[in-house]
Amino acid sequence: MQFITTHPARIYAVFVAALALVAHYIPSLPSALVLALAAAVLGTGEAVQRAENDKTAAALAEPAPAETVDQADPFEAE
Repeated sequence: MQFITTHPARIYAVFVAALALVAHYIPSLPSALVLALAAAVLGTGEAVQRAENDKTAAALAEPAPAETVDQADPFEAE
């Protein structure tokens, strides 16, 4: 379960790629099924995006490590 919460975008990408391969190599699939799966993929993509946004917001809310706080700005004019 921890792997899923840590890497949702990677799992989503592999799933979507596999789904696209199946849809390409099995042309006898009903178009309604393919369209329903496409809609489900779009909805899942939104959920994955929200999970990644939550991880980013949590990382930005944490204080910076002590060793990076005192570093000089590399873009500051000397």
